[in-house]
This record gives sequence, structure tokens and C-alpha cells, in this order.
Amino acid sequence: MKSITLLRNTHKGINVITIHFPFSEEVKNHLNILPEVFWSKTLKCFYIEDSLYNRSLLYKHIRLKNWFVNYNKLKKRLTPHLEENYKLELPILSNKLTIELSEFKKWLQQKRLSANTVNTYVEVTSFFLRYGLLKKIENYSIKLIEQFNYDFIFRANKSVSYQNQCINGIKKFLLFKGVEVDLLNIERPKKEKQLPAVLSTEEIKTIFNNLTNLKHKTLLSLLYSGGLRIGEALNLKINDIDSKRMLIHIRQAKGKKDRYTLLSYSFLKLVREYYLAYKPKVFLFEGQNGKKYSNSSAQAVLKKSLKNTRISKKVTLHTLRHTFATHLLENGTDIRYIQELLGHNSPKTTMIYTHVSKTSLKNIKNPFDEL
Repeated sequence: MKSITLLRNTHKGINVITIHFPFSEEVKNHLNILPEVFWSKTLKCFYIEDSLYNRSLLYKHIRLKNWFVNYNKLKKRLTPHLEENYKLELPILSNKLTIELSEFKKWLQQKRLSANTVNTYVEVTSFFLRYGLLKKIENYSIKLIEQFNYDFIFRANKSVSYQNQCINGIKKFLLFKGVEVDLLNIERPKKEKQLPAVLSTEEIKTIFNNLTNLKHKTLLSLLYSGGLRIGEALNLKINDIDSKRMLIHIRQAKGKKDRYTLLSYSFLKLVREYYLAYKPKVFLFEGQNGKKYSNSSAQAVLKKSLKNTRISKKVTLHTLRHTFATHLLENGTDIRYIQELLGHNSPKTTMIYTHVSKTSLKNIKNPFDEL
């Protein structure tokens, strides 16, 4: 198994995470896929700006390859009383608990949860069961969960998102065991409220004008013109493009829901040109082997398109979806329609775009201008 070590450092006046590993073309190519990762001639290593978002992004990206990640040196003290190099050593699972965890995984799969969700819940539950062995406690009580939360998550300075994942996994396991979950008052920490990055119309044009590959341009244009998640775009099939009704049919998206989104006339012209050139068989975007185009390839497309631009914002594939929603709002589209186009369950999720839209803000007169 390849091993990657992450360290804190500063570069050009900003806090960064440096990425160290024995030389490997595979690791190098995999890191190059992430637009947020850069090579430093000064530090002689790859680095990424240090933030909670980037840490999560980097961990998930490396774990796609099942490589070992040593991030002990990244952990900061939450209070002066916590150890800088705190590490909790957990015992290995007993045969009995290993079998039980395997049954739990099958139970989750029968619920038709996504593979990523199943693996995450099984992983965090494994840590919880091992913690129970450490404390020599077999009864799953609120006290044990609180102790696990403090020792394994808080003292190790793990993220709020990871803490919520642990709570979700433990609650599912308790449900699997027949424990009355509702009777256990498991509190969730509040997530940081971060506004999404949004591109201007000029920046969107710059990205598309920088694309010479027809397939790449069609893919990124689809994400922006339809407000699709990257997974939805890659799952799209040829007959999901309904040119008669000028709609795109998105099947079994997040939450296992179908929905329709807009089909742009300009995009329709582009996708027809793309179809004639590439002649995909099943999926709209296919790799060289005829299978579905990969997520990592799509990320590499975006990273390449940003290279020769002067865009300083942190841009991901999901940024195009955020930009689609914000531009609709700024053009006067009702928030309820935007909710339907994006496939949000709650209007509260869609309301975040009102905080990044310039339409309402530009009408406010700045008191400084009155001086």
C-alpha cells in the first residue's frame, strides 16, 4: 500500500498542506487531477491551501485509491489543554464483532444506500466498536457515544463533517441492533456555514473559450447550462436529451429522484456536433473503453481549462452548478423553479444562492458614497 504524509507549512504567505510520498508516477498523476493541488519548486513537493474544505477534498481523493494517509502532524489543538500529538490507539475487532460488522454492511446494502455511504458508515462504526473494546464496555449507551465523541473525534480535532458522519453511522448501527435510537439524545455539532464560490459570466466565457477539445467543452457546458452534479452528467444517456421538449431527463439522482432540467438551445447545437464527432453508444460521455466517463477524468478537464486563465477563485466541477443557480436567480427566476431544477428537497438549501447573488445587493446604497 502506498503511503502519503501530509504536513503543515507556509508558502507565499499562506498556510498550506504539503504532500509527501516516495516517488510514484501513479500518485503524481492522481494528485494532478485535483485543481486545488499545485507543485512548488521552492518546497519541492505538491501542496494545497490549508482549509477544512481542502482537507476533506484531499482525504477523499487519496482514499479513492485506498492509499494510507498519515495526517497526524495536521492536527491542531482545539484548546490549550489538549495534546498536540494526541493519538488514540484502538484494539483490533474480535471475530464476533467482525462478523457483526459484516452483517451490518449487508443490512446497509439492502437499504440501497450508495456504496460510498455504506463504506463510510461501516468504517466509522468499526472505530466505535473498537473504542467499546478499549473501554471494555459492551452496552451501547449514550455515555459510551459521548466518550467516543470526545476521545476519538474532539481530542483528535477531527472535522465537524466527520463527526456528523460518525453520528450517522452509529445511529444506523444502533437501528440495526434494534436499539431505540430516538431515545438516545445524540446531538449533532453545527456545520460551518460557507457560501459557495460563484463565477461571473465573463469568467464562464473565459473557461469555455479556453477549451479546444469538443468533448471537454460539451461536458463542462452541460454542467453549467443544466446545473447538473458531475455524477448526474456522467450517468446521462443519449436518450435523456429531449430536444422536442427542450429538457434534460435526470434519472435516479441524489435521493433516488428523477427530475427535469433545462436544455439550452446553444448546448443542443454543441451536443449534436459532439455526437456526430464521437458517436457515443450508451452514455452521453464515454471513455476510451466505451464505458462511462470517469469522475477523475472530468476533474482533469476542468483543471486543464483553468490553467491559462487568470481566475483566482477556487473552482471545482460543482462550482458550475452553483453558478448556474446564481445566474438564474440574478436573471429573475423564481427560487421555487430553481429548487426544482437543482433537485433540492428543501427550499432552504436553494436559499443559499440569495446570499451570493449580486441582484439584491447592488440595489443597496452604500453610506460611504454619501460622504
